[in-house]
Amino acid sequence: MVEDLGEVTALKDYFRVMLGRGSMYAEVCRQQGFIGAHFGIDQDLTIFLGGEQRQFTQQIRPIYQEVFPEKSKGSAGLACGFLWTISKGIQVGDIVLSPNGQGRYFVGEVTGDYRYVAGNEQPHQRPVAWHEELVDRSDLSESLRNSAGSIGTVSNVSKYREELEQLIKGEAKTQALVSQDPTVEDATVFALEKHLEDFLVANWSSTPLGRTHDLYETEESGGQQFPTDTGPIDLLAISKDKQELLVVELKRGRASDAVFGQIQRYMGYVLEEIAEDHQRVRGVIIALDDDKRIRRALQIAQGIEFYRYEVKFNLIPAS
Repeated sequence: MVEDLGEVTALKDYFRVMLGRGSMYAEVCRQQGFIGAHFGIDQDLTIFLGGEQRQFTQQIRPIYQEVFPEKSKGSAGLACGFLWTISKGIQVGDIVLSPNGQGRYFVGEVTGDYRYVAGNEQPHQRPVAWHEELVDRSDLSESLRNSAGSIGTVSNVSKYREELEQLIKGEAKTQALVSQDPTVEDATVFALEKHLEDFLVANWSSTPLGRTHDLYETEESGGQQFPTDTGPIDLLAISKDKQELLVVELKRGRASDAVFGQIQRYMGYVLEEIAEDHQRVRGVIIALDDDKRIRRALQIAQGIEFYRYEVKFNLIPAS
């Protein structure tokens, strides 16, 4: 007997989209019902949007670098990735949050496909039905504020779907400590390592990795939650001599095989899309506990190291 499971409703994705430097076009976009971007590309992109992001980047990057010859391969690739996400990656029905430059977010639903509006300051557009209600940045959890506050033009914040749905509905927020990621095996460690990433960034120069590497930064993105076409890298760093790019991934209580496969995908992306010809790529996995499965995998994998971290807590009597 075949059971009728009914209609399956796809989950909406959520994106934070900056509308111009300093949100300079946010109000215009809200009034006219769209999100948009420019990146110096003054031509209709429709013919380039039939494939995947990788193909789009390969086609558009030379055009972008003709306009901005001073940009590195990595910076150009990021710009093309952001442009693809706005033009194609965001789906009809997805939700966008755009800072208004005054501590609040415009919220809207994407209602249509890509259109090119020649002569507009933001010519690469998607129509959006904006909500009347705004979301205050102060109401966001700390981790969501960090993700939504990244310097890139676009960031995918769908992993905060539950919190965002509550905020958009005007409901009281809940600080969930359990990830919805099915690869998470230890929710307690996941909750702890949500804060480890921010701690590493704040204290980067004091860590062993920070002695040899700086966090990778461009005008388009910082080294934390560095965007790729397969998800964001926890931390991306570059050696002080600029010869090596370092992919840092926190285990976050996830299954070892999932983490190992993910860091390899990220390293492949960095090697192909970010690294210059003279640069090598290395990876680091950081976890709270020793992990036999990861150690065994590293025996036959080159260029990936495993680090453990320790948590110390002291109480000092007040004098």
